[in-house]
Amino acid sequence: MAAASSLVPQFSGLAVECERASCLSSTLFFHGVSSRRRLFSARRAPRGVVAMAGTGKFFVGGNWKCNGTKDSISKLVADLNNAKLENDVDVVVAPPFIYIDQVNNLLTDRIDISAQNCWVGKGGAFTGEIRSRAEQLMDMGCKWVILGHSERRHIIGEDDQVPFIGKKTSYALSQNLKVIACIGEKLEEREAGKTFDVCFQQMQAFADSITSWENVVIAYEPVWAIGTGKVATPEQAQEVHVAVRDWFKKNISAEVASSTRIIYGGSVNGSNCSELAKQGDIDGFLVGGASLKGPEFATIVNSVTSKKVAV
Repeated sequence: MAAASSLVPQFSGLAVECERASCLSSTLFFHGVSSRRRLFSARRAPRGVVAMAGTGKFFVGGNWKCNGTKDSISKLVADLNNAKLENDVDVVVAPPFIYIDQVNNLLTDRIDISAQNCWVGKGGAFTGEIRSRAEQLMDMGCKWVILGHSERRHIIGEDDQVPFIGKKTSYALSQNLKVIACIGEKLEEREAGKTFDVCFQQMQAFADSITSWENVVIAYEPVWAIGTGKVATPEQAQEVHVAVRDWFKKNISAEVASSTRIIYGGSVNGSNCSELAKQGDIDGFLVGGASLKGPEFATIVNSVTSKKVAV
């Protein structure tokens, strides 16, 4: 029990009033496992069915970031090609740009390819821009692109104010490139009780540029959990996912709230994926370091079975 609580930063949770009518308590996640409870009981799934609040298919993406060589990526792709993956999961991997063509030539059709970024328009005189335009990515075999990732926001300086991320999203979708749209708060924002405010602001920036959500997956990735070994408790992640789904309902539509997949990212691995997957509003994962290990990534993909409640 103590080991589980040590995985997350020690703070009292989100100091924001829960707006969901079915919320059983205004007290948000206290320290440690002993305080965990199943909130939002209206979402309790019938036994014997897949326990997902949304109607979309379980989704697992692997973000390889700036990792790999030709040899290591060939081995990783071979491991993925040989892996036994559950059928009821959409699986996507995002190699470094320079290896997209290699992966496209070797990877099984069972797994789609994503880029890690793209340009805001048709390209042109932008010397050195390796992130490329949507048309070029699709020409290389990509079906998806990751946009708004915290490493782009906080290291590279992309933000919602320009609105740079929104322009990328709009153009990618216009070229039939599907989008994994990332949101998430920094540690100081969570400690200040601003998690919902930050996530909703980022959601609105995406929404201002999106006319149809059919080809969009939302990835909630708390910045303090990315690559740190710290992971949100299942209840912490579930709380934010519920809030984002409610945001959809209030600001877009109930249909979009139900159909749009909201996945979790932040030190997801083969050991913690099953407990996270059991949460009703977690529709899958965006995986970082663990996606570089074929067998472990397969375990995460297959955690969809944890959503199937025993009869």
